Amino acid sequence: MTIKIGDKLPEASFKIMTDDGAKDMTTAELFAGKKVVLFAVPGAFTPTCSNNHLPGYLENRDAILAKGVDTIAVVAVNDQFVMRAWARFTGAEGKILFLADGSGHFVKSIGLDIDLSAGGLGLRSKRFSMIVENGQVTALNVEDAPGQAVISGAAKILEQL
Repeated sequence: MTIKIGDKLPEASFKIMTDDGAKDMTTAELFAGKKVVLFAVPGAFTPTCSNNHLPGYLENRDAILAKGVDTIAVVAVNDQFVMRAWARFTGAEGKILFLADGSGHFVKSIGLDIDLSAGGLGLRSKRFSMIVENGQVTALNVEDAPGQAVISGAAKILEQL
């Protein structure tokens, strides 16, 4: 079943990289008592993700935070080492929280996984964005095609905040 507006996010765990190495971060730690913009990409370093989706959030970071958002986070079905390298490569390290959902447990649990095996990518996340307030989804935007980042882009999120 796909998550919808009004639903609470399920309990899940991500991997993040810190100066002390890999660390688990739960959905409770990330979302409890906070307003979070979460967006998901099919894969770090992929063309649309790196050239369009992530840059929009980076460019609009201050405007999004000015709307009362505590954290902007990106999730992908990649490991924490790839996510850290992507954060550094894009200049987004320390500005956007990079969440590794290496086995896709989180995206599966919210029904937003996609099988991109035909393109050699395996299980990935659909491209989406959401606003989450205290663990509850208040806005949800899912792209129809993984190669587009319009419906789930930063401009749409800014309209919804």
